Amino acid sequence: MIPPSVTDDDPAGDWTAPGVFRSAPDVYRIPLPLPQDGLRAVNVYAVADTDGWTLIDSGWALDEARDLLEAALKALGSGFGDVRRFLVTHAHRDHYTLASVLRREYGTRVLLGRGEEPNLAMMHAQDRRPGDGDAPRLVRAGAHELARQVRESPWPAPDLSQWEYPDEWIDDRAVVEVGQGEGTRRLEAIETPGHTRGHLVFADDAADLMFAGDHVLPRITPSIGLQPDPVANPLGDFLTSLQLLRSRPDARLLPAHGPLGRRVHERVDELLEHHVVRLDASLAAVDAGCGTGFEVAGRLRWTRREHQLSDLDLFNSMLAVMETSAHLDVLVERGVLAVSEDDGVAVYRRA
Repeated sequence: MIPPSVTDDDPAGDWTAPGVFRSAPDVYRIPLPLPQDGLRAVNVYAVADTDGWTLIDSGWALDEARDLLEAALKALGSGFGDVRRFLVTHAHRDHYTLASVLRREYGTRVLLGRGEEPNLAMMHAQDRRPGDGDAPRLVRAGAHELARQVRESPWPAPDLSQWEYPDEWIDDRAVVEVGQGEGTRRLEAIETPGHTRGHLVFADDAADLMFAGDHVLPRITPSIGLQPDPVANPLGDFLTSLQLLRSRPDARLLPAHGPLGRRVHERVDELLEHHVVRLDASLAAVDAGCGTGFEVAGRLRWTRREHQLSDLDLFNSMLAVMETSAHLDVLVERGVLAVSEDDGVAVYRRA
């Protein structure tokens, strides 16, 4: 494969196009493909380090992604052996699995947020099938048919060789130093649960940069709580994490999916407002007589194209119902709604 040329990042261009894009001094964005995924690509960031590179996220363990990452490193005058470590924002396959594969071959260190340890432990649990953690949540939402389809779906079991434990767990507010001497870059790891329980962003305050993973995305809202070991109130965690970033110094947004060009505070404000609108719409659906997460999800509209729930495929229907339940549970936490259990199904009403 001919290595791509290195060019300056253009926020108006196609962010999914393969290549190597200079995002800031000594920081390069490398989009890697996500076939059969609506997100289309994931941004991996190469940060110049002592005698090599630190990569933030790694991509999905696919031949196409590996080849493109190798070509990108070659364009930077390097190879896989020059990658010192991967700082992984969270344990989803498009961020973690290629790092796991390359570590076995090249000895590259893999670092992950300590809050993700329960998710990896659950993935390694014996007799666990994909979807085992999702079906009970769908039943609680009153989506029995979706739960049945999830249980009977042919989703393959994960290749656990791609999900080995990291070399090092990163604690909240730990500082990772990249480089040495006067040029040392200090990346502060900030735990931002919501998308997953142990999601991290990496803040480089001196350079006005934030590597935001999936926590703050420039065009879409991230899924909430899709993980092997679910938490009680993922949306509440997510909103609190957004407020945390809003209280910190503003920065240029370097997202895992989508183009550059946004500021963190600007986009956080939009995400907070989006969830205010969704909470209001969920409450209105309960007032109109919808009692379960599934019923409320059927009344709402989905994606920027305003699809009905029935228009979505199985995976996105599951996400929609679980996200709706998360909004209803936030309204319970705030005292706006009350919830009771009816044969294992959560039923909501005005408090």
